[in-house]
Amino acid sequence: MTAATDPANERDLVLIRLIDAPREKVYRAFTDPELLKQWFAPLPWTITEAELDVRPGGTNRFVMRSPEGELYPNQGVYLEVVPNEKLVVTDAYTEAWKPSEKPFMTAILTFEEEGGKTRYTARARHWSVADREAHEKMGFHEGWGQCADQLAALVAKL
Repeated sequence: MTAATDPANERDLVLIRLIDAPREKVYRAFTDPELLKQWFAPLPWTITEAELDVRPGGTNRFVMRSPEGELYPNQGVYLEVVPNEKLVVTDAYTEAWKPSEKPFMTAILTFEEEGGKTRYTARARHWSVADREAHEKMGFHEGWGQCADQLAALVAKL
């Protein structure tokens, strides 16, 4: 596992994993709402709802549930979709091109084939250094790392 701040861009947080599964399976776990609900929140958090319109301009909506039962809706829009290779989604928009109240980040996810495995890179690009620092303090490396472990376990069973 690699988890680091990208020195080339002080607004980025990056997580890199080599997952023992073909990239088609890893990509599918990001684009199938029923699969996404199984791994996308670090346990004991859960995803209670997921709606994914995986196309540029399509909506990405999911609801996280805390262990205490609080619900945290998240909504964004896909900016770029390259099947089995790349997904770019931002919370700068809530649907189509309707701006959100406070944009926080853009997620740039890449899936590279590497000897039958997938090099998964998650880059969280924030609107400001303060947002990046807040995300890091919220537990980006731990939370996204745990989710990557959950993702790897799920795709091993597909």
